[in-house]
Amino acid sequence: MTKTEMAKMIDHTLLKAEAAEDAVKQLCQEAADNHFASVCINPSYVKLAAQELAGSDVDVCTVIGFPLGATTCQAKAFETQQAVKDGATEVDMVINVGALKSGRVELVEQEIKEVVKAAGEDVIVKVIIETCYLTDAEKVAACKASKQAGADFVKTSTGFGTGGATEADIKLMRDTVGPEMGVKASGGVRTYQDAMTMINAGATRIGASAGIKIISEFDAVPFDAVPGT
Repeated sequence: MTKTEMAKMIDHTLLKAEAAEDAVKQLCQEAADNHFASVCINPSYVKLAAQELAGSDVDVCTVIGFPLGATTCQAKAFETQQAVKDGATEVDMVINVGALKSGRVELVEQEIKEVVKAAGEDVIVKVIIETCYLTDAEKVAACKASKQAGADFVKTSTGFGTGGATEADIKLMRDTVGPEMGVKASGGVRTYQDAMTMINAGATRIGASAGIKIISEFDAVPFDAVPGT
C-alpha cells in the first residue's frame, strides 16, 4: 500500500458540537492537500464544505440521525435529501439501535432502505451500527440488514458511544457482508498502526479525526512493525 492509497481510505472527520467555520475550512484544506477520501462533517456544514472542496478530489460526507440514531425513519430520509441537495456525496447514517436491541430488525432494514432511496444512486451510504452496544448476533443482524437494504458500507461507530472500532468487530463485519460491501472502521483510530490493524482485518475506509497524524506516521513506522503484516 502506498501513502496515496492509504490517504484515499481516510474520511477526515470533525463532528464536535463546538466546531466553528474556520475549523471546518481548515479540515477541508487538509483533506485537499492530502487527497483524503472525504471530509466528514455535521449536516449544517455541508454547503460550506462543498464550496471549499469544489474542484478537488475530496468527497463531502455527512452524518444522518447522528449520534444516537433515535430519530424517525422519515426524519432520517428528509435529512438525507437535504444533505444531498446541499452537496453531500456520501452519508453515514446511524441505525435505530434501540429498535435493533428490541429485535425489530425489519424496522432497521426499512429505515436504511429509505435513506438509500433518499440519497439516490450516485451517493454512497454508510450504515453506522454502533458496535459497542451490540452483541455479536446483533452486529451480524445489522450488517445483513444493511446489505439487504442496498447500503454501500457498514461502519462500526459514531465515536460518541462507549467504545470504538475493534479488530474483532471489523473481522466479523467483513465476514458477514463479504467482499461486495465496504467496511468502515471509526472510533479510536488514532495512529498509523491502528489504521493498518483495521485495514488488515478487512476495513476499506477509516474514519478519523487524526488523519494527518496517521499519514505523517506512514514513513516512520516500519511495515513489519504493524500488527498483521
